[in-house]
Amino acid sequence: MAIDLNAAALDRLPEGVDGPGYARAGLVAGIVHIGVGNFHRAHMAVYLDRLFATGTDHDWAICGAGVRPGDAKMRDALEAQDWLTTVVELDPAGLSARVTGAMIDFTEIDSAKLVARMCDPAIRIVSLTVTEGGWFVDARSGGFDETHPDIRHDAQAPDAPKTAFGMILAALKRRREAGLAPFTVMSCDNLPENGHVAKQTVVGLAALSDAGFADWVAANVAFPNSMVDCITPATSDRERAIVRDRFGLNDAVPVACEPFRQWVLEDNFPQGRPRLEQVGAEFVADVAPFELMKLRILNGGHAAIAYASALLGHHFVHDAMADPRIVSWLAALETREIIPTLAPIEGVDFETYRRKVAERFANPEIGDTIPRLCFDGTNRQPKFILPVIRDALAAGRPVEGLALEVAMWCRYCAGTDEAGAAIAPNDDNAEDLKRRALATKDDPSAFLSNAAVFGDLGDNPTFADAFARQIGAVWADGVAAALDRYAKG
Repeated sequence: MAIDLNAAALDRLPEGVDGPGYARAGLVAGIVHIGVGNFHRAHMAVYLDRLFATGTDHDWAICGAGVRPGDAKMRDALEAQDWLTTVVELDPAGLSARVTGAMIDFTEIDSAKLVARMCDPAIRIVSLTVTEGGWFVDARSGGFDETHPDIRHDAQAPDAPKTAFGMILAALKRRREAGLAPFTVMSCDNLPENGHVAKQTVVGLAALSDAGFADWVAANVAFPNSMVDCITPATSDRERAIVRDRFGLNDAVPVACEPFRQWVLEDNFPQGRPRLEQVGAEFVADVAPFELMKLRILNGGHAAIAYASALLGHHFVHDAMADPRIVSWLAALETREIIPTLAPIEGVDFETYRRKVAERFANPEIGDTIPRLCFDGTNRQPKFILPVIRDALAAGRPVEGLALEVAMWCRYCAGTDEAGAAIAPNDDNAEDLKRRALATKDDPSAFLSNAAVFGDLGDNPTFADAFARQIGAVWADGVAAALDRYAKG
């Protein structure tokens, strides 16, 4: 019979379940983390749990926080478990489970209480996982979106903020007035230059109400960049059942994730930091090359397999990676056209990384789906594929495979797979994309003329010609033949 997860259960965890290798009573919070979701508990909290087990840095425990009413549900569930989380690693060689205890508190969902907690002198880092869309970035310019209603509210009422960034500013101002050093603001979201984005948002919001304070924040608060990576599915009844039935624990909010995780950070923490390098994190002077490697090989790889796999009828990613046509296509594209756009990184072998990414994609325990990878191509293609095409063109490198990837997206947008089955729309611009995709049967430029997606790239004759060849081949010969032709070179 499964036992309920809480502090009392730590002395009698079921066989095969590891627990915190340290006395939690001796932990002191040094980090406030805003946005306690699955990724945070599978990534940052696991690194800290491992670090505490070495016997060091027990003054860097986590105090969780949330700013939306919906965050109360997670807080209530974790409070009932004394802030403990069961993390199941979905290793094909055998699942493993560990109860992590790096979180020791969670502020009430109340802005005044969160601001007060961030003013505690013991808090030296405020970290955030608020999703890629939660940073108030203008989609067109890439700059700070000062027009959002929540931002306008916080600019007009900085002492009664609604957003996490308004609360951070309120705490920084209060610390400055009290003579306390500012905490470091650390984004843990999966977006390029996340530290720069965090600074843009925080400083941009401050400037709307107090230009002098904004200048002070820009000059005195550290916003380190970091690259984070760990595939972490959403928790469902499946994950709760695994924890209950296979590991003997009742956990309302367990986390399941792949066994791989990576964290590369810019070493910019003026008020100190936990020694995460002792448990596998990497501290570097410049995170950008690592970010680009991940964006192009992993995220670009996801894009490469997504549409081709959907068109061939695959639903799960691991099933697609069992298809030799998909595996050969992915390897050829990344080796010939994606990796050559990357500058070398000392100590990193891109081919080893590429093979590891393919291995991760093939993990059947993750249960990742092709529809998820295909979602929102209008926003994902400009992030993960089109910049690679631009760099390849600028360097005079071939783009036939990259053009084929775009052709696969185009063919997918036409709304049916190779067997004639309908593909459900999963893009806000699905109707326009479908119209353009179908028009490419007669006019290949119909798809590339979508300036909101391609900008001036559609006018580049080298790319336009390559796309015309590839979409023509896809319509004439089918997806499998087009993939096979490219893979064979």
